[in-house]
Amino acid sequence: MTTPIVSKVNTLTGHRDCVYTLQPSTEPHLFFSGAGDGMVVSWNAESLAEGELIAKLPNSVYSLLHLQDRDLLVAGQNYEGIHLLDWRKKKELASLKVTSSFIFDMQVFGNDLWIATGEGSVIIVDLEKWVIKKKILAAEKSARTIAINPARGECAIGYSDFFIRVFALDDFRLIKEWQAHSNSIFTMQYLPNSHFLMSGSRDAKLKVWDTNSDYKQVEEIAAHLYAINHIVFSLDGNYFATASMDKSTKVWDTAQLKLLKVIDRARHTGHGTSVNKLLWMPFRNYLVSASDDRSISIWDIEFGGVNG
Repeated sequence: MTTPIVSKVNTLTGHRDCVYTLQPSTEPHLFFSGAGDGMVVSWNAESLAEGELIAKLPNSVYSLLHLQDRDLLVAGQNYEGIHLLDWRKKKELASLKVTSSFIFDMQVFGNDLWIATGEGSVIIVDLEKWVIKKKILAAEKSARTIAINPARGECAIGYSDFFIRVFALDDFRLIKEWQAHSNSIFTMQYLPNSHFLMSGSRDAKLKVWDTNSDYKQVEEIAAHLYAINHIVFSLDGNYFATASMDKSTKVWDTAQLKLLKVIDRARHTGHGTSVNKLLWMPFRNYLVSASDDRSISIWDIEFGGVNG
């Protein structure tokens, strides 16, 4: 196993509050960010120019989603709902009040937009008709993170009551629920090309669940000092990265679940506060991190380093 070589490409500034979310674009060198200042911004990782303001919303944007087939953005504005944005024309096409609480995560499957809210409800919006199709209230605590598995026809939701609940994508029925962590679950991803679900929690642990064995736990890792905010996989699925409230980003080997690199302030002039979100770009395989320190960092990670 080799130790990757990490170098910072640039630090992007311009947001006036914590940066909470990142999203890719149809163009490999472009990506988007949303922040506590209500700004949705487009960035160019090739030119590293200043960000381009797409929209300015009155409240914090915790969640963004890029709809690849439509090349549009959905912004989740806390307390107010969702906004459909034509980012190229910098124009709002539609809005919908879906909750009076936080919007923590959004994912899409077909024509259904799944939304995780601070009031504990999971809301499914019909993207064609732009209406609420279904409201699932399975918990009193916040729904924080969504992971969709099209192959199994399942959608896993992580909640602040420490439970993971799995729903059917077709009729939204509850398939399974279990207490997965000892604190709020902030992030989940289905491992690429496999039958495992990975979850990260405020309890600072990573856990892996086997979907073929009724979501039996197969691994537990004390991964960080504080809450794990996000998990993201490299495009080839061979690596993944975790972002934490402990101010660090960690890079891991997927197959062996082994830690390869710690990116932090001391070693790499990393973030000074919580790392909230990550994005692994197709452009030069850059890893992008967003933080409470109001900045976005772009990292070049070379996996051909010396043994270590």
